[in-house]
Amino acid sequence: MSQRPPAPNGRVTSAKIVIAGGFGVGKTTLVGSVSEITPLTTEAIMTSAGVGVDDTRQVPGKTTTTVAMDFGRISIDRDLILYLFGTPGQTRFWFMWDELVRGAIGAVVLVDTRRLADCFAAIDFFEHRRLPYLVAINCFDGRQYHDPQDVRDALAISTDVPVVACDARNRESTKHVLISLVEYVLTMRRSRAVAPA
Repeated sequence: MSQRPPAPNGRVTSAKIVIAGGFGVGKTTLVGSVSEITPLTTEAIMTSAGVGVDDTRQVPGKTTTTVAMDFGRISIDRDLILYLFGTPGQTRFWFMWDELVRGAIGAVVLVDTRRLADCFAAIDFFEHRRLPYLVAINCFDGRQYHDPQDVRDALAISTDVPVVACDARNRESTKHVLISLVEYVLTMRRSRAVAPA
């Protein structure tokens, strides 16, 4: 994406978004597919330290893993820039999450419906911190096998939390997820602003 000129009034808003989910669900791929800059990744070769700790049965070809974070940036329009921070998926790196979510307006919980239970920890994390999030179903082979409502029911999440399908490899699909999250955050903020005291 080419750099856009600044907004006419000169004000540019930036926002931080966290991309979370289980091990090998596609977080690094999502950040890389949509970032307009070369994404910063902290991918490391998986070693024997992960044997018996990381469950690679559903992702047998996976040879690297995120050990700190992924970082990317996308300009949604002339006056909104999103900074994307992808979390590590393994439990042994979760100590990073508290720092990564500091200052975030919201989060994307990326899920693989073959391993739905892997996203429960991320959902609990964001609900506990009252950080708005949406659930993005990663369609690995380009096909959506489960209805979003079925995924919502399986995750037992509130009806107001958006559940959308995406292909983490596809820039437009990923951009749609991010726009949906920003719209959801704005809707929540407006509703809180008008709620009676």
